[in-house]
Amino acid sequence: MNGTTQKPLTIRVIQEEHGALAAMLRSVPLLLAEHRRHRTLPDFAALRAMLFYVDEFPEKLHHPKESQLLFPKLRARAPEIRDVLDNLDEDHLRGERAIRDLEHALLAFEMMGEARREAFETMAERYVRAYLHHMQIEERDILPLALRVLSVDDWGDLDEAFAENRDPLSGHRPDEPYRALMQKVLAALPAPIGLGPAL
Repeated sequence: MNGTTQKPLTIRVIQEEHGALAAMLRSVPLLLAEHRRHRTLPDFAALRAMLFYVDEFPEKLHHPKESQLLFPKLRARAPEIRDVLDNLDEDHLRGERAIRDLEHALLAFEMMGEARREAFETMAERYVRAYLHHMQIEERDILPLALRVLSVDDWGDLDEAFAENRDPLSGHRPDEPYRALMQKVLAALPAPIGLGPAL
C-alpha cells in the first residue's frame, strides 16, 4: 500500500457504494414481504425506480471500473486469484441481463397482478442473494488482497478513475437528470436508509 494508514480512495468508494447498494437491495424483499403480509400491491413506481437505479449506477459505473481497471491489475500482481476474478467478471457480465429480466418480471407483476407476484418475488430474492454474495466475495477476498499487492502507482491510477464515481445513494449529490429518480428511490426505502417508514 502507499505507506499511510488511510485506505486508498478506490477502496473507500467501493465500500461506500457496496454499503449503500446492499442496504437498498435488502430492503426490496422486506418491502415485498410487508405488502404480501397485508395483501396489498407494492408501489410499482418505487420498485421500478429502485431497479432502474441498479441498472444505471452499479451496472454501468461501478462494475465496469472493477472489471476494466482493478481486476486486471490484480491479475498481474496475484495470478493465484485469477479464477475468483474470472467468476466476478462473469457476474458483472450477467448483471445487466439479470437486472433487465427482473425489471421485466416486475412489469409482468404490475400488468398481470397476483398471477405474477410469486414469480417476481422469487426472482427478486434470488437476485438480491446473488448480488450480496458477489459483494461479500469482493469485500472479503479482493479488497484485502488489493491492499497487500498493489503499488502506489496502481492506487494513483485507480483513485483517479474511481474519484469520478458519483453514486447518489452513497451520499453524492445527484446530477440534475437523476434528482427525481433519487427522490423516488429514497422515498421508497425504509428509514434509516431512506425517507420511508421503518419496517
